[in-house]
Amino acid sequence: QEQLVESGGGLVQAGGSLRLSCAASGRTFSRYIMGWFRQAPGKEREFVAHISESGRRTSYTDSVKGRFTISRDNAKNTVYLQMNSLKPEDTALYYCAADRSKTGSYEYWGQGTQVTVSS
Repeated sequence: QEQLVESGGGLVQAGGSLRLSCAASGRTFSRYIMGWFRQAPGKEREFVAHISESGRRTSYTDSVKGRFTISRDNAKNTVYLQMNSLKPEDTALYYCAADRSKTGSYEYWGQGTQVTVSS
């Protein structure tokens, strides 16, 4: 069982930046595809970004391309989401997740960290 703990959320003005972190507890972190998702009030959870096991491949939803960067440090069992040029529509609860099976199932999830962007 993998435990994931997000941190780094907060309140920021539009145009500002935040860096989210997600620390994993297990010894097999480097084997997982890692993803970030978000859920805004009244909306369904949506994919934000994911990163391959090695960190060489990344993918983003269109609305964050050029503003957000996902990265990972396998030595620290941590995945990051650098968020720049934040917009009010980025306000959401952000979750990290681990895809052990590499099928897009994301078997393990964190509890989430709140990001609020004021206009």
